[in-house]
Amino acid sequence: MNTALVIEDVRLTPILVSDPPLLNTQGVHQPYTPRLIVEVVTRDGTTGVGETYGDGAYLEPARSLAEVLPGRAVTDLNGLFALADEVCEGSHAAADDRVDAGGLRGVRNAGKIRLSVVSAFEVACLDALGKAHGLPVHALLGGKVRDSVEYSAYLFYRWAAHPGPGEADDWGAALDPAGVVAQARRFADTYGFGSFKLKGGVFEPDREVAAVRALAEAFPGRPLRLDPNGAWSVPTSLYVAEQLKDVLEYLEDPTSGTEGMAAVAAGTDVPLATNMCVTTLAEVPEAFDRDAVQIVLSDHHYWGGLHRTRELAGICRTFGVGLSMHSNTHLGISLAAMTHVAATVPDLAYACDSHYPWQSEDVITERHTFTGGRLTVSDAPGLGVDLDRDRLTALHRRWLEDDGTYRERDDAAAMRRADPDWTTPAVPRW
Repeated sequence: MNTALVIEDVRLTPILVSDPPLLNTQGVHQPYTPRLIVEVVTRDGTTGVGETYGDGAYLEPARSLAEVLPGRAVTDLNGLFALADEVCEGSHAAADDRVDAGGLRGVRNAGKIRLSVVSAFEVACLDALGKAHGLPVHALLGGKVRDSVEYSAYLFYRWAAHPGPGEADDWGAALDPAGVVAQARRFADTYGFGSFKLKGGVFEPDREVAAVRALAEAFPGRPLRLDPNGAWSVPTSLYVAEQLKDVLEYLEDPTSGTEGMAAVAAGTDVPLATNMCVTTLAEVPEAFDRDAVQIVLSDHHYWGGLHRTRELAGICRTFGVGLSMHSNTHLGISLAAMTHVAATVPDLAYACDSHYPWQSEDVITERHTFTGGRLTVSDAPGLGVDLDRDRLTALHRRWLEDDGTYRERDDAAAMRRADPDWTTPAVPRW
Protein backbone atom coordinates (compact mmCIF):
# COMPACT_ATOMS: atom_id res chain seq x y z
CA MET A 1 0.00 0.00 0.00
CA ASN A 2 1.21 3.49 -0.84
CA THR A 3 1.54 4.93 2.65
CA ALA A 4 0.94 8.44 1.33
CA LEU A 5 -2.65 7.37 0.57
CA VAL A 6 -3.30 5.98 4.05
CA ILE A 7 -5.77 7.92 6.18
CA GLU A 8 -4.06 9.48 9.18
CA ASP A 9 -6.93 11.52 10.62
CA VAL A 10 -10.60 12.31 10.08
CA ARG A 11 -12.13 15.61 11.17
CA LEU A 12 -15.86 16.14 11.55
CA THR A 13 -17.21 19.68 11.85
CA PRO A 14 -20.96 20.16 12.36
CA ILE A 15 -22.11 23.64 11.36
CA LEU A 16 -25.23 25.77 11.15
CA VAL A 17 -25.73 27.79 7.95
CA SER A 18 -28.27 30.51 7.26
CA ASP A 19 -31.36 29.46 5.36
CA PRO A 20 -34.17 31.67 4.00
CA PRO A 21 -37.85 31.20 4.97
CA LEU A 22 -38.66 28.85 2.09
CA LEU A 23 -42.03 27.10 2.29
CA ASN A 24 -42.91 23.49 1.55
CA THR A 25 -45.70 21.11 2.42
CA GLN A 26 -44.07 20.25 5.78
CA GLY A 27 -43.72 23.87 6.90
CA VAL A 28 -40.90 26.36 6.43
CA HIS A 29 -37.10 26.24 6.49
CA GLN A 30 -35.56 27.30 9.80
CA PRO A 31 -33.27 30.34 10.04
CA TYR A 32 -30.36 27.89 10.26
CA THR A 33 -29.90 24.39 8.90
CA PRO A 34 -27.34 21.81 10.09
CA ARG A 35 -24.64 20.45 7.78
CA LEU A 36 -21.63 18.25 8.46
CA ILE A 37 -18.22 18.87 6.91
CA VAL A 38 -15.96 15.80 6.69
CA GLU A 39 -12.19 16.08 6.25
CA VAL A 40 -10.01 13.05 5.50
CA VAL A 41 -6.28 13.67 6.05
CA THR A 42 -3.69 11.29 4.61
CA ARG A 43 -0.23 10.56 6.04
CA ASP A 44 1.41 12.95 3.61
CA GLY A 45 -0.88 15.76 4.78
CA THR A 46 -3.30 15.78 1.83
CA THR A 47 -6.81 16.74 2.92
CA GLY A 48 -10.02 15.76 1.14
CA VAL A 49 -13.41 17.26 1.99
CA GLY A 50 -17.00 16.06 1.87
CA GLU A 51 -20.37 17.36 3.04
CA THR A 52 -23.69 15.89 4.15
CA TYR A 53 -26.63 16.40 6.50
CA GLY A 54 -25.73 17.55 10.01
CA ASP A 55 -28.70 16.43 12.09
CA GLY A 56 -27.98 14.30 15.15
CA ALA A 57 -29.13 11.12 13.44
CA TYR A 58 -26.25 11.56 10.97
CA LEU A 59 -23.62 12.74 13.44
CA GLU A 60 -23.53 9.58 15.54
CA PRO A 61 -22.86 7.13 12.68
CA ALA A 62 -20.43 9.64 11.15
CA ARG A 63 -18.44 9.69 14.38
CA SER A 64 -18.44 5.90 14.53
CA LEU A 65 -17.14 5.66 10.98
CA ALA A 66 -14.54 8.39 11.52
CA GLU A 67 -13.06 6.50 14.47
CA VAL A 68 -12.20 3.39 12.42
CA LEU A 69 -10.99 4.98 9.18
CA PRO A 70 -7.40 5.89 10.20
CA GLY A 71 -5.05 3.27 8.81
CA ARG A 72 -7.24 2.50 5.81
CA ALA A 73 -6.48 3.68 2.27
CA VAL A 74 -8.44 6.46 0.60
CA THR A 75 -8.73 4.12 -2.38
CA ASP A 76 -10.83 1.60 -0.40
CA LEU A 77 -14.13 3.18 -1.38
CA ASN A 78 -16.04 -0.09 -1.75
CA GLY A 79 -15.06 -1.03 1.78
CA LEU A 80 -16.77 2.05 3.21
CA PHE A 81 -20.22 0.49 2.90
CA ALA A 82 -19.47 -2.74 4.76
CA LEU A 83 -17.48 -0.80 7.34
CA ALA A 84 -20.37 1.61 7.91
CA ASP A 85 -22.83 -1.26 8.28
CA GLU A 86 -20.52 -2.85 10.84
CA VAL A 87 -19.62 0.10 13.02
CA CYS A 88 -22.91 2.00 12.76
CA GLU A 89 -25.11 -0.95 13.68
CA GLY A 90 -26.71 -0.12 16.99
CA SER A 91 -26.42 3.63 16.69
CA HIS A 92 -29.62 5.45 17.62
CA ALA A 93 -30.11 6.35 13.93
CA ALA A 94 -32.77 3.69 13.63
CA ALA A 95 -35.86 3.54 11.49
CA ASP A 96 -38.71 5.84 12.37
CA ASP A 97 -42.05 6.64 10.79
CA ARG A 98 -41.57 10.28 9.94
CA VAL A 99 -40.78 11.82 6.61
CA ASP A 100 -37.17 12.89 6.37
CA ALA A 101 -37.49 16.67 6.61
CA GLY A 102 -33.92 17.09 5.46
CA GLY A 103 -34.65 15.82 1.99
CA LEU A 104 -38.37 15.04 1.92
CA ARG A 105 -37.48 11.65 0.48
CA GLY A 106 -40.06 9.43 2.14
CA VAL A 107 -39.74 7.63 5.45
CA ARG A 108 -36.32 7.89 7.06
CA ASN A 109 -34.53 4.73 8.17
CA ALA A 110 -31.11 3.67 9.41
CA GLY A 111 -30.00 2.37 6.02
CA LYS A 112 -30.75 5.67 4.27
CA ILE A 113 -28.96 7.58 7.01
CA ARG A 114 -25.84 5.43 6.67
CA LEU A 115 -25.77 5.96 2.90
CA SER A 116 -25.92 9.72 3.42
CA VAL A 117 -23.04 9.48 5.88
CA VAL A 118 -20.93 7.27 3.60
CA SER A 119 -21.50 9.72 0.73
CA ALA A 120 -19.56 12.45 2.53
CA PHE A 121 -16.66 10.14 3.36
CA GLU A 122 -16.52 8.81 -0.20
CA VAL A 123 -16.41 12.33 -1.64
CA ALA A 124 -13.69 13.32 0.83
CA CYS A 125 -11.61 10.28 -0.12
CA LEU A 126 -12.03 11.02 -3.83
CA ASP A 127 -11.02 14.63 -3.23
CA ALA A 128 -7.87 13.52 -1.38
CA LEU A 129 -7.06 10.88 -4.00
CA GLY A 130 -7.47 13.40 -6.81
CA LYS A 131 -5.23 15.90 -5.08
CA ALA A 132 -2.60 13.21 -4.43
CA HIS A 133 -2.44 12.28 -8.13
CA GLY A 134 -3.10 15.72 -9.59
CA LEU A 135 -6.39 14.56 -11.13
CA PRO A 136 -9.89 16.05 -10.97
CA VAL A 137 -12.57 13.88 -9.37
CA HIS A 138 -14.33 13.45 -12.72
CA ALA A 139 -11.18 11.74 -14.06
CA LEU A 140 -11.37 9.26 -11.16
CA LEU A 141 -14.95 8.50 -12.24
CA GLY A 142 -13.97 7.71 -15.81
CA GLY A 143 -13.69 11.17 -17.32
CA LYS A 144 -16.08 13.96 -18.17
CA VAL A 145 -18.40 13.81 -21.17
CA ARG A 146 -19.30 17.51 -20.94
CA ASP A 147 -17.37 20.61 -19.96
CA SER A 148 -20.27 22.27 -18.14
CA VAL A 149 -23.38 21.11 -16.31
CA GLU A 150 -26.77 22.77 -16.67
CA TYR A 151 -28.75 23.68 -13.55
CA SER A 152 -32.35 24.77 -13.07
CA ALA A 153 -33.69 27.68 -11.04
CA TYR A 154 -35.29 26.37 -7.85
CA LEU A 155 -38.29 28.55 -7.05
CA PHE A 156 -40.04 28.61 -3.68
CA TYR A 157 -43.04 30.22 -2.13
CA ARG A 158 -41.46 32.16 0.69
CA TRP A 159 -41.92 34.80 3.33
CA ALA A 160 -40.05 38.08 3.30
CA ALA A 161 -38.38 37.16 6.60
CA HIS A 162 -38.32 34.57 9.33
CA PRO A 163 -40.72 35.21 12.24
CA GLY A 164 -39.32 37.19 15.16
CA PRO A 165 -36.22 39.34 15.32
CA GLY A 166 -33.64 39.31 12.59
CA GLU A 167 -32.96 40.91 9.27
CA ALA A 168 -34.84 40.12 6.09
CA ASP A 169 -32.87 39.38 2.95
CA ASP A 170 -33.45 41.35 -0.23
CA TRP A 171 -35.63 38.77 -1.99
CA GLY A 172 -38.95 39.73 -0.46
CA ALA A 173 -42.02 37.53 -0.22
CA ALA A 174 -43.29 35.25 -2.99
CA LEU A 175 -46.79 34.09 -2.12
CA ASP A 176 -48.67 34.53 -5.39
CA PRO A 177 -48.05 34.10 -9.13
CA ALA A 178 -46.59 37.60 -9.47
CA GLY A 179 -44.11 36.93 -6.65
CA VAL A 180 -43.08 33.60 -8.18
CA VAL A 181 -42.53 35.18 -11.60
CA ALA A 182 -40.49 38.03 -10.07
CA GLN A 183 -38.32 35.46 -8.30
CA ALA A 184 -37.84 33.56 -11.56
CA ARG A 185 -36.86 36.73 -13.41
CA ARG A 186 -34.19 37.47 -10.83
CA PHE A 187 -32.81 33.94 -11.13
CA ALA A 188 -32.78 34.22 -14.93
CA ASP A 189 -31.17 37.66 -14.94
CA THR A 190 -28.57 36.88 -12.26
CA TYR A 191 -27.61 33.31 -13.11
CA GLY A 192 -28.92 32.75 -16.62
CA PHE A 193 -31.13 29.81 -15.68
CA GLY A 194 -33.27 28.62 -18.57
CA SER A 195 -35.55 26.17 -16.75
CA PHE A 196 -37.60 26.60 -13.58
CA LYS A 197 -38.83 24.33 -10.82
CA LEU A 198 -41.46 25.44 -8.31
CA LYS A 199 -41.69 23.80 -4.90
CA GLY A 200 -45.40 23.15 -4.48
CA GLY A 201 -47.63 21.45 -1.93
CA VAL A 202 -47.89 24.75 -0.05
CA PHE A 203 -51.18 26.18 -1.29
CA GLU A 204 -54.33 24.78 -2.86
CA PRO A 205 -53.54 23.10 -6.19
CA ASP A 206 -55.40 25.67 -8.32
CA ARG A 207 -53.29 28.42 -6.79
CA GLU A 208 -50.11 26.58 -7.74
CA VAL A 209 -51.46 25.81 -11.23
CA ALA A 210 -51.95 29.57 -11.65
CA ALA A 211 -48.33 30.19 -10.66
CA VAL A 212 -47.00 27.69 -13.20
CA ARG A 213 -49.27 29.20 -15.84
CA ALA A 214 -47.85 32.63 -15.02
CA LEU A 215 -44.33 31.26 -15.42
CA ALA A 216 -45.26 29.75 -18.79
CA GLU A 217 -46.55 33.12 -19.94
CA ALA A 218 -43.49 34.99 -18.67
CA PHE A 219 -41.01 32.43 -20.06
CA PRO A 220 -42.65 30.89 -23.12
CA GLY A 221 -41.18 27.58 -24.19
CA ARG A 222 -38.92 27.24 -21.15
CA PRO A 223 -38.93 23.88 -19.29
CA LEU A 224 -41.10 24.06 -16.15
CA ARG A 225 -41.42 21.64 -13.24
CA LEU A 226 -43.71 21.43 -10.21
CA ASP A 227 -42.90 19.45 -7.05
CA PRO A 228 -45.52 19.18 -4.26
CA ASN A 229 -43.56 16.50 -2.35
CA GLY A 230 -46.34 13.92 -2.45
CA ALA A 231 -48.97 16.26 -1.03
CA TRP A 232 -51.77 15.37 -3.46
CA SER A 233 -54.14 12.48 -3.90
CA VAL A 234 -54.16 10.54 -7.16
CA PRO A 235 -57.27 12.39 -8.45
CA THR A 236 -55.74 15.77 -7.56
CA SER A 237 -52.48 14.80 -9.22
CA LEU A 238 -54.32 13.83 -12.40
CA TYR A 239 -56.28 17.08 -12.30
CA VAL A 240 -53.11 19.18 -12.06
CA ALA A 241 -51.40 17.13 -14.76
CA GLU A 242 -54.34 17.79 -17.08
CA GLN A 243 -54.32 21.51 -16.30
CA LEU A 244 -50.59 21.84 -17.01
CA LYS A 245 -49.96 19.12 -19.60
CA ASP A 246 -48.98 21.61 -22.28
CA VAL A 247 -46.32 23.42 -20.20
CA LEU A 248 -44.73 20.93 -17.78
CA GLU A 249 -41.42 19.29 -18.56
CA TYR A 250 -42.27 16.88 -15.75
CA LEU A 251 -44.34 16.62 -12.58
CA GLU A 252 -42.28 15.62 -9.55
CA ASP A 253 -43.68 13.40 -6.80
CA PRO A 254 -47.27 14.62 -7.08
CA THR A 255 -48.46 11.84 -4.77
CA SER A 256 -46.85 9.51 -2.24
CA GLY A 257 -45.56 6.00 -2.81
CA THR A 258 -44.99 3.78 -5.81
CA GLU A 259 -48.59 2.62 -5.97
CA GLY A 260 -49.92 6.17 -6.10
CA MET A 261 -47.31 7.27 -8.62
CA ALA A 262 -48.14 4.27 -10.83
CA ALA A 263 -51.82 5.21 -10.75
CA VAL A 264 -51.01 8.79 -11.79
CA ALA A 265 -48.61 7.63 -14.51
CA ALA A 266 -51.33 5.39 -15.95
CA GLY A 267 -53.67 8.36 -16.28
CA THR A 268 -51.46 11.05 -17.81
CA ASP A 269 -48.83 11.52 -20.49
CA VAL A 270 -46.99 14.09 -18.36
CA PRO A 271 -43.69 12.48 -17.29
CA LEU A 272 -43.36 11.84 -13.56
CA ALA A 273 -40.09 12.36 -11.71
CA THR A 274 -39.17 11.29 -8.20
CA ASN A 275 -36.72 11.73 -5.38
CA MET A 276 -39.14 10.19 -2.89
CA CYS A 277 -40.35 6.77 -4.07
CA VAL A 278 -37.03 5.69 -5.65
CA THR A 279 -34.17 6.56 -3.31
CA THR A 280 -32.59 3.12 -2.80
CA LEU A 281 -31.82 0.19 -5.07
CA ALA A 282 -34.47 -1.89 -3.31
CA GLU A 283 -37.13 0.55 -4.52
CA VAL A 284 -36.09 0.38 -8.18
CA PRO A 285 -37.65 -2.93 -9.36
CA GLU A 286 -41.26 -2.24 -8.40
CA ALA A 287 -41.19 1.38 -9.57
CA PHE A 288 -39.66 0.54 -12.95
CA ASP A 289 -41.79 -2.57 -13.45
CA ARG A 290 -44.98 -0.56 -12.86
CA ASP A 291 -43.76 2.42 -14.92
CA ALA A 292 -44.45 4.58 -11.86
CA VAL A 293 -41.69 7.06 -12.72
CA GLN A 294 -40.15 8.17 -15.95
CA ILE A 295 -37.33 10.23 -14.43
CA VAL A 296 -35.26 9.50 -11.32
CA LEU A 297 -33.70 12.48 -9.57
CA SER A 298 -30.39 11.16 -8.34
CA ASP A 299 -28.71 12.55 -5.25
CA HIS A 300 -25.26 11.37 -4.21
CA HIS A 301 -26.16 11.99 -0.56
CA TYR A 302 -29.04 9.50 -0.87
CA TRP A 303 -27.33 6.80 -2.88
CA GLY A 304 -24.04 6.65 -1.00
CA GLY A 305 -21.72 8.76 -3.10
CA LEU A 306 -20.56 9.42 -6.64
CA HIS A 307 -19.83 5.84 -7.73
CA ARG A 308 -23.27 4.71 -6.59
CA THR A 309 -24.79 7.62 -8.50
CA ARG A 310 -23.10 6.38 -11.65
CA GLU A 311 -24.43 2.87 -10.96
CA LEU A 312 -27.93 4.32 -10.71
CA ALA A 313 -27.38 6.12 -14.01
CA GLY A 314 -26.49 2.82 -15.67
CA ILE A 315 -29.63 1.16 -14.32
CA CYS A 316 -31.80 4.02 -15.55
CA ARG A 317 -30.16 3.86 -18.97
CA THR A 318 -30.80 0.11 -19.16
CA PHE A 319 -34.51 0.51 -18.44
CA GLY A 320 -35.05 3.65 -20.50
CA VAL A 321 -35.74 5.83 -17.45
CA GLY A 322 -34.61 9.45 -17.55
CA LEU A 323 -32.13 10.89 -15.08
CA SER A 324 -31.64 14.25 -13.46
CA MET A 325 -30.29 15.39 -10.09
CA HIS A 326 -32.05 16.36 -6.87
CA SER A 327 -30.83 19.10 -4.57
CA ASN A 328 -31.30 20.11 -0.98
CA THR A 329 -29.92 22.84 1.27
CA HIS A 330 -26.27 22.26 0.41
CA LEU A 331 -23.04 24.22 0.25
CA GLY A 332 -20.22 24.46 -2.26
CA ILE A 333 -18.55 21.13 -1.45
CA SER A 334 -21.69 19.20 -2.35
CA LEU A 335 -22.29 21.34 -5.42
CA ALA A 336 -18.75 20.58 -6.63
CA ALA A 337 -19.35 16.85 -6.09
CA MET A 338 -22.69 17.04 -7.93
CA THR A 339 -21.06 18.79 -10.85
CA HIS A 340 -18.19 16.31 -11.14
CA VAL A 341 -20.43 13.25 -11.22
CA ALA A 342 -22.99 14.96 -13.48
CA ALA A 343 -20.17 15.67 -15.93
CA THR A 344 -19.49 11.92 -16.27
CA VAL A 345 -23.06 10.71 -16.90
CA PRO A 346 -23.79 10.46 -20.65
CA ASP A 347 -27.58 10.48 -20.49
CA LEU A 348 -28.23 13.36 -18.11
CA ALA A 349 -31.14 14.70 -20.16
CA TYR A 350 -32.49 17.30 -17.74
CA ALA A 351 -31.00 20.30 -15.96
CA CYS A 352 -30.02 19.51 -12.36
CA ASP A 353 -31.67 21.08 -9.32
CA SER A 354 -29.66 23.34 -7.03
CA HIS A 355 -30.55 25.21 -3.84
CA TYR A 356 -27.13 26.83 -3.92
CA PRO A 357 -28.21 30.34 -5.00
CA TRP A 358 -30.38 30.50 -1.88
CA GLN A 359 -27.41 29.89 0.43
CA SER A 360 -25.75 33.14 1.48
CA GLU A 361 -23.02 31.37 3.47
CA ASP A 362 -20.42 28.82 2.43
CA VAL A 363 -17.29 27.10 3.72
CA ILE A 364 -15.21 27.32 0.54
CA THR A 365 -12.90 30.18 -0.38
CA GLU A 366 -14.52 30.98 -3.74
CA ARG A 367 -18.24 30.57 -4.36
CA HIS A 368 -19.35 28.72 -7.45
CA THR A 369 -20.54 30.97 -10.27
CA PHE A 370 -23.36 30.03 -12.63
CA THR A 371 -22.97 31.39 -16.15
CA GLY A 372 -25.85 30.90 -18.56
CA GLY A 373 -27.41 28.60 -15.98
CA ARG A 374 -24.39 26.30 -16.09
CA LEU A 375 -21.34 25.47 -13.98
CA THR A 376 -18.00 24.86 -15.64
CA VAL A 377 -16.56 21.50 -14.63
CA SER A 378 -13.31 22.03 -12.73
CA ASP A 379 -10.15 20.36 -14.02
CA ALA A 380 -8.22 21.24 -10.86
CA PRO A 381 -7.05 18.32 -8.68
CA GLY A 382 -9.78 16.78 -6.54
CA LEU A 383 -13.05 18.67 -6.30
CA GLY A 384 -11.35 21.95 -7.12
CA VAL A 385 -12.51 23.69 -3.93
CA ASP A 386 -10.63 24.91 -0.84
CA LEU A 387 -11.96 25.27 2.68
CA ASP A 388 -12.26 28.73 4.21
CA ARG A 389 -11.01 27.86 7.70
CA ASP A 390 -12.19 31.08 9.28
CA ARG A 391 -15.70 30.66 7.92
CA LEU A 392 -15.82 27.00 8.90
CA THR A 393 -14.80 27.95 12.45
CA ALA A 394 -17.46 30.66 12.65
CA LEU A 395 -20.24 28.36 11.44
CA HIS A 396 -19.11 25.64 13.83
CA ARG A 397 -19.13 28.17 16.67
CA ARG A 398 -22.74 28.94 15.80
CA TRP A 399 -23.49 25.22 16.10
CA LEU A 400 -21.71 25.01 19.46
CA GLU A 401 -23.57 28.03 20.83
CA ASP A 402 -26.98 26.82 19.67
CA ASP A 403 -29.23 25.61 22.47
CA GLY A 404 -30.48 22.72 20.38
CA THR A 405 -33.19 24.67 18.57
CA TYR A 406 -31.60 24.36 15.14
CA ARG A 407 -29.37 21.30 15.40
CA GLU A 408 -32.19 19.20 13.94
CA ARG A 409 -33.88 20.27 10.73
CA ASP A 410 -37.60 20.49 11.51
CA ASP A 411 -39.71 22.49 9.07
CA ALA A 412 -42.89 21.87 11.06
CA ALA A 413 -41.32 23.23 14.25
CA ALA A 414 -40.16 26.30 12.34
CA MET A 415 -43.70 26.85 11.08
CA ARG A 416 -45.07 26.61 14.63
CA ARG A 417 -43.01 29.63 15.59
CA ALA A 418 -45.26 31.59 13.25
CA ASP A 419 -48.41 29.50 13.71
CA PRO A 420 -48.57 27.71 17.09
CA ASP A 421 -51.47 25.56 15.85
CA TRP A 422 -49.53 24.18 12.88
CA THR A 423 -49.29 20.41 12.64
CA THR A 424 -47.52 18.46 9.94
CA PRO A 425 -50.23 17.84 7.34
CA ALA A 426 -51.29 14.30 6.66
CA VAL A 427 -50.93 13.19 3.04
CA PRO A 428 -52.68 13.45 0.77
CA ARG A 429 -53.19 17.04 1.82
CA TRP A 430 -55.49 17.79 -1.12
